[in-house]
Amino acid sequence: MALHLSNQKGNSILIHRLLWVLAFLLLQPGKARAQPSDATITVAAGKHYLKSAWHRFWWGRHYRPVWAEPVEVPYFWVSQFKGGVTPLKEGGSFQTKNLRLVDAAGREYVLRSIDKDPTKALPSKLRKTFVANLMRDQTSVIHPYGAFLVPTLASAAGVYHTNPRLVYIADDPALGEFREEFAQMLALLEERPDGNWENLRSFGNPKSIVSSRKAFENLIGNPAHQVDAKRYLLSRLFDMWLSDWSRREDQWRWAVAEKGARTQYEPIPRDRDHAFFKFNDGLLTKLVSVFKLNYQSFDKTIVGKNVKGLIKSSSQMDGHLLAYLTKRDFDQAARELQQKLSDQVIAEALQEWPTQIRELSAREFTAKLRSRREDLPAASAAFYKLINKEVLLPGTEAKDRFVVQFEEDGRVVVQHWAAAQDATEILLHQKSFSPSETTSLAIYGLGGEDTFVLAGKGRNKIKLRLYGGEGTDQLTVQPSFQLTGKKINLLDEEDGNEYEKNDMIKREEYTPAAQEFNGAGWLLRHRLH
Repeated sequence: MALHLSNQKGNSILIHRLLWVLAFLLLQPGKARAQPSDATITVAAGKHYLKSAWHRFWWGRHYRPVWAEPVEVPYFWVSQFKGGVTPLKEGGSFQTKNLRLVDAAGREYVLRSIDKDPTKALPSKLRKTFVANLMRDQTSVIHPYGAFLVPTLASAAGVYHTNPRLVYIADDPALGEFREEFAQMLALLEERPDGNWENLRSFGNPKSIVSSRKAFENLIGNPAHQVDAKRYLLSRLFDMWLSDWSRREDQWRWAVAEKGARTQYEPIPRDRDHAFFKFNDGLLTKLVSVFKLNYQSFDKTIVGKNVKGLIKSSSQMDGHLLAYLTKRDFDQAARELQQKLSDQVIAEALQEWPTQIRELSAREFTAKLRSRREDLPAASAAFYKLINKEVLLPGTEAKDRFVVQFEEDGRVVVQHWAAAQDATEILLHQKSFSPSETTSLAIYGLGGEDTFVLAGKGRNKIKLRLYGGEGTDQLTVQPSFQLTGKKINLLDEEDGNEYEKNDMIKREEYTPAAQEFNGAGWLLRHRLH
């Protein structure tokens, strides 16, 4: 009996010590506890968006039931993803929390919070008022899982895209200094389009990706650098189909492709937070949308004033990059999208949602996506009309030559020639502008020694302005030039430029703002920076 009691006491001490060692190992800082790769958690994106019927009447139903619906989400461990990634820096807008990650190969990823907090954009004295509460509440206009439909749809459409995954960030010590801010957060994980992604087809397998600012600087600075305008057009029509109105310059990155002697920039849309935006389903929010035209709602139509609102945030970029595309190019892009975005593609995309979310949203999205698809040709035509009413055509920092040919029917044909590296001229762009579509046309020589050539005959019906820019510029009037109607406005500094006199040319002495007539100034003036 005594021996039995002794053994029992020893076992108790041994078990106690083993438990103490296990607790010590689990609580060690800097080491993440091993977790099954398929571990999940059930969580709602935002139950706080559920409101009373009275509140919804005034401020909209939006996607409140979707935000409040719990879904099963896999855990995300920084220490396990891609063999372990390193958190780099916190970023994001005033609304979204972002955390950039980098893997061993130098490729970057980003974690973005599903829930948003727009109140950070308010002055500090308003952040604890009813104004802040209302702003916070309006996050429910965003579908928390809308971005996860985009890869399947974009892939079918031929539009580049990221590949977002829904994750729940684990309380992983490998988060380091970002642990307190990001642990236990529902987030979107996706590739960050920057640097070398030559192994990623959805980015076009590029060895280099650059920002909009860098791309635009190169497009203006060197005539050998050109944008893939037709791919950009396809991407913009796809944006409209998704009702994604927030497409400003920073929402794009550019894959760099070498095409012989030419460098081509191919658009990569990013950040689909505002796709499928639903705003005007409350009495007061509907009134707000009258004044905030860009707050377009995801409904069954794209046509009418909707197109103007959908391009408001990106209209200057659209005009700059699509200036030389024709009405036929726009029509073809719309028809191409219609054919590619079939009912089957839409159904496959909706399968990316958790079952509970499909039950809440699939029927609505199916009907609206099909209906909006039928509107694509009309939307494309409206888009073309809007950006061709007042056209700005910039040159480059190289030696440019613009040939302006007037036709008897009132059309104006513009050719943009530029000097290549071997000093030979290359035709960069050409387009015929019709007075039925274009009311004003402005051509900017920018840097370098530029030449404007006036040719042809007819009655000018388009307000035409020529800006000489920096350097010694020249105007050549061909012997065949015979023009009536609106006079041509020539604006430049008195800096020794050689301009022929003609009764149809109105010379205006013009003092530009600092750098207004060079590439950097032009981009700054038109918010392409």
